Amino acid sequence: MTSALPYALIATDLDGTLLRAGDTVSARSYAALATARAAGAQHIIVTGRPVPQVRHVLDGLGYEGLAVCGQGAQVYDAARGRLVHSVSMDRGLAEVALGKIEAEIGEVYAAVNQEGVDAEMLIGPGYRMWHPHLPTVRVPRRSDLWSAPINKVLLQHPRLDDDELTRVARGVVGDLVNVTMAGEHTVELQPPGIDKASGLARAAEALGLAASATIAFGDMPNDVPMFAWSAYGVAMANAHRELVEVADEVTLSNESDGIAVILERLYA
Repeated sequence: MTSALPYALIATDLDGTLLRAGDTVSARSYAALATARAAGAQHIIVTGRPVPQVRHVLDGLGYEGLAVCGQGAQVYDAARGRLVHSVSMDRGLAEVALGKIEAEIGEVYAAVNQEGVDAEMLIGPGYRMWHPHLPTVRVPRRSDLWSAPINKVLLQHPRLDDDELTRVARGVVGDLVNVTMAGEHTVELQPPGIDKASGLARAAEALGLAASATIAFGDMPNDVPMFAWSAYGVAMANAHRELVEVADEVTLSNESDGIAVILERLYA
């Protein structure tokens, strides 16, 4: 059935892409995804958020498939409520990377996403959480961030903007860890080789689907690897310029149902 589809796999980022303000999905986007699934396509959410910060979205969508979470470090089976694949970040390596970055640009503020389906996001001194609706735990000392296994580190700098912080971090520790900008005020360090493309490739393989059958939607530089892996990449109108430069097409913004516009054209 899927052989005649324009794309058998639809990969969507969440924040700034499928989601509107307040972690909501519009009725139009929901209907467009339902139409594509009815035609035989599979939908995979591919998000930088770890599982604990995305389950409420999946539940609201009635989502029962595989979801790529934690910037590619996690593949989550929503129907069974369990991780089918997970990559932790070496905490010693994370400390070394932070030390090298701070030697270059001074103090940075850090947070971590812990490993596991019920894990916590720990916020270190100075770090500002820009999504207050997501659950976090503030800790008094940097050393407290390493109390349990983690899958990524999040960085902020008191003066440098996101682009500059990403550039500097890549230049200093890009040979040790993967550095990516995942959103406004969200620069992240992941284990080497872990990104949205690696997670999506693993999930697609489990479904028996290939990159050549995949259309991807995103809005931030962390979506660049996913676009490179997929056959066709669609950037939102609100996307970062780095992603727009490598996109095959630019659609409307997330607030204007940009995903739905494309899916309606392809699968209606």
